[in-house]
Amino acid sequence: MSNTVAAIATPDGIGAIGIIRISGEDAISIASCCFRPANENKILTEMSGYTAAYGHIFDNDGDIDDAVATVFRAPHSYTGENTVELSLHGGRAVMTRALRAVYSCGADAAGRGEFTKRAFLNGKLSLTEAEAVMDVINAESSAALRSANNIKNGAVYKKISRLKEQLTFCAASVAAYVDFPEEGVADERDTELTEPIINAADEIKQLIDSFDCGRMIKNGVDCVIAGQPNVGKSTLLNALSGRERSIVTSTAGTTRDIIEETVSVDGVEFRLADTAGIHNGNDEIERIGITLARERIKTAQLVLFVFSAENALTDEDIEMIHSAENAPYILVVNKSDIGEYNDAERLEQYGDVVYISAKNDENTDMLRKLMLKKCRIGHINQADLIIANERQLTAAKKAYDALMIAKDELINGQTLDAVAMLIDDAIAALMELTGENVSESVISEVFKNFCVGK
Repeated sequence: MSNTVAAIATPDGIGAIGIIRISGEDAISIASCCFRPANENKILTEMSGYTAAYGHIFDNDGDIDDAVATVFRAPHSYTGENTVELSLHGGRAVMTRALRAVYSCGADAAGRGEFTKRAFLNGKLSLTEAEAVMDVINAESSAALRSANNIKNGAVYKKISRLKEQLTFCAASVAAYVDFPEEGVADERDTELTEPIINAADEIKQLIDSFDCGRMIKNGVDCVIAGQPNVGKSTLLNALSGRERSIVTSTAGTTRDIIEETVSVDGVEFRLADTAGIHNGNDEIERIGITLARERIKTAQLVLFVFSAENALTDEDIEMIHSAENAPYILVVNKSDIGEYNDAERLEQYGDVVYISAKNDENTDMLRKLMLKKCRIGHINQADLIIANERQLTAAKKAYDALMIAKDELINGQTLDAVAMLIDDAIAALMELTGENVSESVISEVFKNFCVGK
């Protein structure tokens, strides 16, 4: 990538500061063509890296704006190339004119994610770290930000690198057994080779298992609140969200449409959907709401089935619980402040039960903890490694499958040549995960989802 590119690196719109990023071999000379330091003794092309100069950006029609030029010299920059960042006032007109001035001095327009792509191609970031850059930008919760930063800082890359080293040593041992069978070492191959293969496969399986959890941390959890009319679903939504989001009355069937609210539980976003009470309603509009509620239960990632402590458990309640199919759910007995729930023992046969008073906000903290646990998020912390997207998941599965077949081949006494090929396949899949062995089409696919200027 020999050309020099430029783009606005700050969001489109009006802001106090706007930044134009220029990267490439000629970045400094191009910037000096349209930026004039206020100090006449300063020359941009002679400035060292990590230094800045105040001055004016200009074009053929005169000065455009006050600006600060910050110089980064290769390889000590984000992209690994010579880079200049021009900081000026962030109005649309001034930014557009300033960027045109940079283009007129010889810079090409940067494509989506081109600066991060150059950082990857120049060895400044692994592909997993590069992907995490956009996850940091798009993070909408503190948990998602922690996870993305962990990956961006190289945690996954370091783990995969360590696994590759282990498997490379294992492959070398296989080669030794193949090349020197007369030494009799092949008799020890079961313990010498099988154990490290199984250990590596177990670690990769942990990464694979983290995918669903990681997706929920990244995108939030689709959580449905369901139950019969007047059990306190809307009151529960209000208690969890901390504000009066749903209308609460003593009249059954008040909620007819689905009301949604996003709440943060220990940094993880739950998209709560308060649904119509599920029962055999006669009102046509109410029946539509009930149908929508049943459909949302089938697609939810978590269901909170709400019951009232003042009502006995019915066959309709049991049928509702079964409607969750494969989705995890929590059985929430509301209105516990009015007295003990008589059907507690029967209800507890169907899953985890928590007893609350949504009206008085009692025991809702226990419910929040159980929500995290049910989504397998409760054990996740900042140090945990999480597979972040489908591309990484596919590569991890390739590596895992190859190692499991290699293990079976060893146990069944198959030829070591076949085992060696399978270990090589696993190493290649791990290199694909980190981006060390990946096609140009995959790289293009990754970076096309980036914004221009990053």
